[in-house]
Formats: sequence, C-alpha cells, structure tokens
Amino acid sequence: MLKEFRAFIARGNVVDLAVGVVIGAAFGKIVTTVVEGVLMPPLGLVLGKVDFSSLFFVLDQTKNPASLKEAKDAGVPVIAYGQLLNDIISFLIVALAVFIIIKQVNRLKGPEPAAAAATKECPFCASAIPIKAKRCPQCTSQL
Repeated sequence: MLKEFRAFIARGNVVDLAVGVVIGAAFGKIVTTVVEGVLMPPLGLVLGKVDFSSLFFVLDQTKNPASLKEAKDAGVPVIAYGQLLNDIISFLIVALAVFIIIKQVNRLKGPEPAAAAATKECPFCASAIPIKAKRCPQCTSQL
C-alpha cells in the first residue's frame, strides 16, 4: 500500500495540482487585498460613500438598529446582503483576472499543431475509413 501511495504522489498530475492549489491560494490573497483595499473604497465613494459590507435589511421591524454591528450585538434578525455584494464583486474580479491570465498564456504558447487525421475518405463510396485500412468496410473496395 505504501508503494501504491508513493506511485500516486509521484505522478506528475498530483504534483501539478498541489502547485496549482498553493499558487491559487496565494493569488486569492492578493486579489482579496486588491478588491477590499483598492477597488471597493473608490466604488463605495462613487456610489455615495457606501460600504457594501455594512448593508443589511432588518427582519424585525419593531427594532431599528443603526448599523450591522449594533444589530448583531442586540440579536436583531437581519439579512446582511452587503457582504454578498462584496463577494460577488470579488468573484467577478477574480474570474476576469484568471481569464486575462489564461488568454495571455495561450497567446504566448501559440497555436497548437494540427492533429494528424485518423480517417481518410474512400475514393469509391466517399465514406470515412481508418487511415490504416486496406479495404473499405462500407463498399469492400480494395484500397
């Protein structure tokens, strides 16, 4: 069992996946910092000095807390949708960043060479047949 485990770990895909997860976690921290510290403050300023993370809807209309912290401290039931907005914007920014990176990497790699054809056309019946075929399976013509 130890040999099987060692063989499993030594396969290239597992190591590549581990590297991808580590780099992805580090990249996630960078993107989170950029979103929360650089992009959200100007966006909130443009939208009227709104801090999205503090947006909430009070479910118990008999109480009217002034802030989300005050509502949580008092135990007032609220729907805190502001953090959801922050997370959606963060996700969209991460998706855009990943898209741009993948697009640039693909551009640097260049076009992939065309794969060799696996079939050819029978000159007698025009059906697709394997390249190595000596006789057409459709019309039985000698090729």
